[in-house]
Formats: sequence, C-alpha cells, structure tokens
Amino acid sequence: MLDAALYGDDDQAVILTYAWDRLLIDPVPGPRGAENFTGLEPLTPAVWSVPADARPVPPAGSTLPRLAAELPHTFALLDPHHGAEGVTRQLEELVGHLEPESIDLLDVGGDILARGDEPTLKSPLADALTLAACCQLDAPIRLLVAGPGLDGELPLDDLRGILGPLVHTFTTKDTEPVSSVLEWHPSEATAMLAATARGVRGTCKVRDAGLPVPLTDEGPTVHQVDLDEALSRNELARAAVTTTTLDEVETHSREICGYSEIDYERNKAAWLKDQPPTELDPKAVLAELEQFEAHARNRGVTHTTFRHLTEALNLNGTQRQDLRELLINSRPEQYDAPLWHITTRPE
Repeated sequence: MLDAALYGDDDQAVILTYAWDRLLIDPVPGPRGAENFTGLEPLTPAVWSVPADARPVPPAGSTLPRLAAELPHTFALLDPHHGAEGVTRQLEELVGHLEPESIDLLDVGGDILARGDEPTLKSPLADALTLAACCQLDAPIRLLVAGPGLDGELPLDDLRGILGPLVHTFTTKDTEPVSSVLEWHPSEATAMLAATARGVRGTCKVRDAGLPVPLTDEGPTVHQVDLDEALSRNELARAAVTTTTLDEVETHSREICGYSEIDYERNKAAWLKDQPPTELDPKAVLAELEQFEAHARNRGVTHTTFRHLTEALNLNGTQRQDLRELLINSRPEQYDAPLWHITTRPE
C-alpha cells in the first residue's frame, strides 16, 4: 500500500521482513530463519528472497510465500537469529546489491517508539532489533509510522509528541491492490489500517486479550519520525545494538521490559497443544457470536477482527477462514471489510 501510494507502480519494491507469524498461522514460537524454508533464492550471501513456491518446513507456517504469489514485490527474509549484528549485515549487503533510490523503515502502530516500560506494550522485540540495526547502517533511512495507535500497544496520545510530518493519508483507492490479501492475511493492525482508510470509525477489539483500539481519523495516516530520536527513546533498541544472537536480545527484553514476547508465544503454544480439537458447529457458533456481540456492544465496541473472533469463540487457527466464510455468508451486512461490524440491535 505504501509503495504504491508514494512511489507508483513503475518500480517494484523489495520488502525485507520477518517470517514471524502469529500462532494462528505458525504453531512454532518465534521467528523463522532461512533453514526453516525450502525453495528460497539467494539475493546476497546473507539475504534470501521468498518466492511463491517457497515452503516453510513443517510444522512451521508462513504467510510470505502466498504474499509473494499475490503481490508483485520481491519479499526478502529478515533473519534476526544473529542479533543486531546479523540484521545490520543483511541490510548492508542488500543495500550494496540493490543500490536503492530510497529506504523506508515502516512500522504499523508505532510501538517502535516505545520506551520499554509502557504497561500496554506487548511486542517490542522485533521493532527494537530492526531499529538498532537501521541506526548502524551507513545509508539514509526514513522511519515511517503508519496508523499510529492501531496495534493496540501504545495509545495515540502517547505518540503525538514524537510523530513528525504527515507523509500520506491512505484512502480507499490505496487499499484496492491489497484487498484480496486482506481477505485471508491475519494481521490485525493492517486490517484496521485498511478499514480506517476506507472510512471505518469506532472501537475495535483485537488480539486474544480483547484490547479496544480506537478507529479514528488518525488511523490511515503515515508520519515520518526522526530515526535518532526514536533510538534515544527506545531503551531496548539501544541495548540490542551490540547483540550477536536472538537470545541476547531476548535477555535484554526481559531485563528492560520485564518479559520476552517469544516467552509469551512459548507458553501459549504449550497451552494450545493441550487443547482438545473443536468442531465448527454453525448453529453453536452463531449462538456464541450473539453472546460475544452483546458483551462487546455493552462496552462500546463497534468492530472486531476475525483473529480475535476465532479465539473468543474458542476455535483454533485452522478454523479462522471457515469462521470468516460462515459469518460473511450468514450476515453479509456486518462485513465491514476486512473487519466484522458489531451492529447496534434494537431492544
């Protein structure tokens, strides 16, 4: 969305990104490295591209091959297992190989600007590690925050003072090239970003904890932020600068933030492994949905994501798409693409 909006369709982007899907997609905690895939193609000695025919090695899962199949861009694997030193090396090699006209570091939500002690912060590690590496790169990098507050980690009010100039405001037209992807991709922050670009406003329940995220006019905006200011604010990023392993980054996260998000995934994966399989009974699901919606409505919630619905209705990740199809077919008027609209019902 950002590439098309800022640069047009003439030159396609190379998107360097983690293979780190939620447990709904990848039951193995933490990020995947190159050894967790077959069919990758070398771009540089340390960087591999993920083509459409690449496959994660079971039991791992990944959305990257399907993204590569449906979008025109080149997806390259950002591997964090050698800490900031390894990520910096990947960036240096890729910049040397591509000689790009521009380099944008994009974060949806703004938790890359976290200090580390915020009580609502849940997943600082990947952002801090990337920030630490980018600040060591001898090349101009523009830090962009899209959809400030939309990841449910840092409230918009906490970010206003550090957000720089407005770079772009997404519109319905900007979402059209990725509409088919949003039908299946589990990213809640991107779903809310697209929904706000399409004019959706209200309060959205997200994640397993059911956090309420405001959908406001700030939702579809993209702001530039000073890279050095972000580093001076982000204590975990500063600590990660000299790391050579992912374990070191985790240790710093536990010391600074009080936890590692990979520990959370390990604990949740162990819990999910012990849960008995469930069947998707349409009648029972729709009855539970009524209860869920009544509870949410009483708390002023207007929307939710299909990821949150899947967990709230005690279904597993493999049933998310079946649930989506059931609900959209049953109540198409409540599909506020790509979110589920909790309508106001008469007494």
